[in-house]
This record gives sequence, structure tokens and C-alpha cells, in this order.
Amino acid sequence: MHSLVVFISGSGTNLQALLDAAAAGDLPASVVLVVSNRREAYGLVRAQQAGVPTLYFPLRRFVDAGKTRADYDATLAAAVRPYAPDLIILAGWMHILSPAFLNEFPNMVINLHPALPGQFAGVQAIERAYAAFQRGDVSHSGCVVHQVIPEVDAGPVIAQTVVPIYPHDTLPDFAARMHAAEHKLIVAAVRQWLSGAGGAPANNAPLFTDP
Repeated sequence: MHSLVVFISGSGTNLQALLDAAAAGDLPASVVLVVSNRREAYGLVRAQQAGVPTLYFPLRRFVDAGKTRADYDATLAAAVRPYAPDLIILAGWMHILSPAFLNEFPNMVINLHPALPGQFAGVQAIERAYAAFQRGDVSHSGCVVHQVIPEVDAGPVIAQTVVPIYPHDTLPDFAARMHAAEHKLIVAAVRQWLSGAGGAPANNAPLFTDP
């Protein structure tokens, strides 16, 4: 049985998808720790309801103490290490992890991002994709799970799926469709990772499509 650590910053619906898949036996893994940088993140409640240990780890206390981002990341890595994760999943985590963290878990950190590779890196990707559709710049969007590297949302692709945008869509319509696709994709990508490859395909080919 593999051990998963999940990082969140918000409501934790993708965490819930992983918890449900693990409980149903659809993943050969269990979530052993949930980390949040925000105390109010509802994902912490989801973890507690599932009996999973949680760690609230805010950046502010490091900033207030005059410490660096590398100090934060190194201390976070030290806090996670005792849980011996086989995979660390960023599922709505709103901090960029530096080499001070990533070097402690080489090729073991993956991220879910609500855009296709090379499009809408960073925050508010769903809103920016919807605005681009309204301008006629894109005909669809999607989501991707990729290996985490220091460059934001740019690591090797593990899995991706196209999410359509329809002319009658409101932003909430499109966001709901995106989130539903994310819930499927994160489980499929983790299953793929754990099934043997231990990493992303060299040619970055998508391994999961659910238009």
C-alpha cells in the first residue's frame, strides 16, 4: 500500500476524490497526511472526518520571523519526511515550492492545474480561460497533472484532459465542468503514477482523456 501526502489551500474537493477512491479500493494507496497553508481550508475538515492527520503550516510565521522562503520549504520538508510519502500531491496548493523542498523529494511531487500544458500558468486559470474563450482566443480548455519543477506549472505531463467551453456557458457552468474533470483526472493520474512508471512519460503524451 502506497502512502500519499496531499497539499491543499482550499475546499479540498480534489482531496475528497482521492480519499473516496482510496476508500473504495480504486487506488492502491492511503492518504497519510493533509497539509494546508490556510487554517480555514475546508479540506482540513475533510481530512479530519476521514481520520487523516493534518498539518497547518502557514508562511506568515516565517515571514514575521524574518526567515526566507527557502527556510519555510526546508522546514516543511522536514515535517513531511516522517510520514514517508511515496507521492506528494499538490491539489489546490497555492504556494510555489522551491528546490529547498523539491530536492528532498526528487520526482515525487505532482500538481493538478486547471489548464492544458503551456496555457494559463499560475493563478485564476479557469477565469482566464473563460475570458479567452469569450474573446475568441481559445475554443476549449482542460486540466493537467504534471511533475513539479521549480518553474510554475511547467513540469513533465503525467495526464491531461480536454474540458469543453460552450457558447451558453456562464463562468460557474464552466468552472463546475472543470472541477468535475479534475476529480476524475487526479485519481487517474495518481493511479497511473503508482502503477509502475513512477514518473511522467518521456514524450509528455497524455495518458487520460475524458472530453
